[in-house]
Amino acid sequence: MSGLESAARTAKSRQALVIVFMLTLIYLVIQIIGGIITNSLALLADAAHMLTDAGGIALALFAAWIAQKPASPSKTYGYYRVEILAAFIHAVALLGSAVFILAEAYRRFQQPPEVTSSLMLVIAVVGLIVNLIGAHLRHSHEQESLNLQGAFLEVVSDALGSLGVIAAAVVMWFTGWYYADPIASIAVSLFIFPRTWKLLRQAVDILLESTPAHINLAAVQQRIESVNGVADVHDLHVWSITSGYALVDVRSTIAQPSQTEDVFKQVLNAVNHPGVHVILIAETQSSPVAPCPTFNDLDTALDYARKQIATSTPGQH
Repeated sequence: MSGLESAARTAKSRQALVIVFMLTLIYLVIQIIGGIITNSLALLADAAHMLTDAGGIALALFAAWIAQKPASPSKTYGYYRVEILAAFIHAVALLGSAVFILAEAYRRFQQPPEVTSSLMLVIAVVGLIVNLIGAHLRHSHEQESLNLQGAFLEVVSDALGSLGVIAAAVVMWFTGWYYADPIASIAVSLFIFPRTWKLLRQAVDILLESTPAHINLAAVQQRIESVNGVADVHDLHVWSITSGYALVDVRSTIAQPSQTEDVFKQVLNAVNHPGVHVILIAETQSSPVAPCPTFNDLDTALDYARKQIATSTPGQH
């Protein structure tokens, strides 16, 4: 696929996400208003469920926009962490809303109030239609990235939530059994918890600069130490700037200056991983530490290594 075709597909994917976000946001407002008017806690719980979806889309669009802003002397890594801060706030707010809904459901079990089930049913059916439209728009682009695949699964889960609310509305409409409303609200709220907890943990891990879950630090160190010419690895750190952007900081000792170029190449290959950028600081056993810039490609690293060899071994080229 050419660069122009890839850019066109990315633009179409983003356009589809914007359409789904607007539909979700409009229906979210309708759900909140409808939940208050009908006195349905299940609708409000489903609104919170929809909020997880809308928040996820908003974060994806925001991340794509903020990533385009250049770094500055005061923010040398750019604005990537803004996405993580937004995700953290989003997750905390959602957990708070889920706890509130569970507490309100418990209160309603004591004395379930009357719910306008006919209007509740209409709103829930509209929600199911919105979710099906969103699923169709995302399904056509889901294979383009893991984020879009995840977004497709989220909108499918929203559709299941809408089906739960529809079932509760039908039960109350035909039987007058208003316990169905708090039961449905509890089910939807419990459905929110795992997704939101996962989002919160990921945000906290990045903010605390934890080792990314998909990277085995011991295995990375073992691979570097197995490189011929590396005497030892005395400092190794791995952390994330944002989701999908990890940094590996390696400080190692090289046995012989003449081996520097080959060792640099092998170390970079050893820690090679999608979305990982390497900061390599090397020292020889007979020379002080020499800081090395961040290498995003092998050619830059080798150019630096050649200069180091020329400096540390005069007369050799």
